[in-house]
Amino acid sequence: MAGHSELITTAELADVLSRPDLRLFDCTTYLEPAPAGSGIPYIVVSGRQTFEAGHIPGANFVDLQAEFSDARTELRFMMPEVGQLEAAFGRHGISANSRVVLYSIGTAMWATRFWWMLRALGFDGAAVLDGGIDKWTAEGRDIETGLAGGYPPATFSARPREGLFVDKHDVLAATSEADTVIVNALGPQFYKGLEPSRYGRPGRIPGSVSVPAATLIDPKSKAFLPPAEAEAAFAAQGISKDKRVVAYCGGGISATIDLFQLHRLGYDNLTLYDGSMGEWAKDETLPIERG
Repeated sequence: MAGHSELITTAELADVLSRPDLRLFDCTTYLEPAPAGSGIPYIVVSGRQTFEAGHIPGANFVDLQAEFSDARTELRFMMPEVGQLEAAFGRHGISANSRVVLYSIGTAMWATRFWWMLRALGFDGAAVLDGGIDKWTAEGRDIETGLAGGYPPATFSARPREGLFVDKHDVLAATSEADTVIVNALGPQFYKGLEPSRYGRPGRIPGSVSVPAATLIDPKSKAFLPPAEAEAAFAAQGISKDKRVVAYCGGGISATIDLFQLHRLGYDNLTLYDGSMGEWAKDETLPIERG
């Protein structure tokens, strides 16, 4: 994978589809509206059905909430213990010398979430498919249907990196740190607290700046914005390489698009607030800002 190894183009992927060390995954999850008054932000639906209806040839499917999230909390998609992840990634055939490519349908955020998790586990051999299956299909490339074939099980050994995930206490402390910038990846209306929030109290973490994940992707091609354009979007919000960045969104998913773009631009002091607004908005002891 030429250039930045964390991004692979559809043409580059087509060239390596037959490589025995390739581990290609559809990471798609869907968020369906929750029943009124249920107190939960959304219903999580696995993307297995759309995977079976059409996927890149040879790909397998990974289910974020079912296998790769902490089942002991009401918050969805929380990073689980290392042992659970080692077992799950190993079951899916990933080992130290695997070449992992991740994609999702409609939005890159499910793929970038898996990329971020693997990075947190010390695995740097993962790339996100630029434009995902949307771009692949638009280019008329082959699609396969049916069940996942499965890769031979492997041993996945994590070498966890410190600091890639932070909790609400770290984030609260960060609100008063001059060398940290907190970035909200949700849309402007949620950032400003202008619309009712499905997470609880509307608004944002005090002092956070707005770089919506959706603005870092080309809406037509679904490809990531070119580096210069992404750099300008971050710089406009006062984000610079001498500062630590804490990114958050609703559930710790779309913020990984911001983190992915920042990483590609050479920012290295990056962290994700895993609980995001799903946790923050419900905790009345935590401050919130609107307007």
